[in-house]
Amino acid sequence: MDDAPSPSAITPSPAPAGAKDRTRLWAGLSAGLFPVAFVGAVLLLLSSVRVSGCVTYGVECTRGLPGWLFLWSAGAAGVAFLVAVAAPRLRVRRWALGAQLLAECTAILVILSYYPDPPA
Repeated sequence: MDDAPSPSAITPSPAPAGAKDRTRLWAGLSAGLFPVAFVGAVLLLLSSVRVSGCVTYGVECTRGLPGWLFLWSAGAAGVAFLVAVAAPRLRVRRWALGAQLLAECTAILVILSYYPDPPA
């Protein structure tokens, strides 16, 4: 018997004709909304008394997550966006889109980590 796989088992089947790949659209939409989420998170922070007092007077400042984590996650989101837009293979674009969303969420969470704890 011949144990070699048939050629149809080796080559991946193409996507259905009606299916559209929207990874590039979602990557662009996510990258476009990231600055909006950034501004929204900063405005939320500045609306608290403690953070606005820290910015204005330098009192009651609390430390959040380190700033380098924001820079690295925002940079990783930018690189993942470029891969999601430019990669020729669908599987690579999907993984890059997932990495982009994860990195953008991490960057926004770093900003929100500066939000003060409620008073006890």
